[in-house]
Amino acid sequence: MAAVRDPEATKARIFAAATDEFAAHGIAGARVDRIARNAKANKQLIYAYFGDKELLFRQVLEKTMLDVAASVTTDIEDLDTWIDQHLDYHREHPELLRLLMWEALELGAENASAGELRCGRYLEKRTKVEVAQEKGLIRKDMPSGHVIMLLMSMINYPLAVPQVAEFSLGEHSDPELVRKWTKDAIRRVVAPQPDAAAPDASS
Repeated sequence: MAAVRDPEATKARIFAAATDEFAAHGIAGARVDRIARNAKANKQLIYAYFGDKELLFRQVLEKTMLDVAASVTTDIEDLDTWIDQHLDYHREHPELLRLLMWEALELGAENASAGELRCGRYLEKRTKVEVAQEKGLIRKDMPSGHVIMLLMSMINYPLAVPQVAEFSLGEHSDPELVRKWTKDAIRRVVAPQPDAAAPDASS
């Protein structure tokens, strides 16, 4: 009896194999042959489902962004939970930061994937910051986008370049110690600033 083809299961295997391949090798270094072999799928089927290699990368990145969106909160009013969930996700799923770095290196900001869902996610993050600012929970003098960028930088940079973290932190590189100081730094950065004025961009 012939095996019943399950297109969704095949696509899921392709996505998993492609995620690992692109995270390790980027777009130029990735090999569709290797993705097909690891996914136990036909190479021509990959092209039929996803188009060329760059289109496959973009769809893998979009799916990865959807996965993180489903896994971490955007409710920044509960700051400790926001930090913990972002730290835990990126520690458990290093492929996301690697994919984002490959996107930056090979596609650049001008050609980055800017799908509706991805753009909407960042708009939601900024909006949640602005709501928290209006409630007096986060400093109002800093634009919401800058708040998001600073927080993501403090969480993501040590995970994106662990060798730099190792050199910088030395004997203080224990992950839970890093979590403690990251939380402390973020609380200080976003703490409401009475009568604070925005910095002069010209200075």
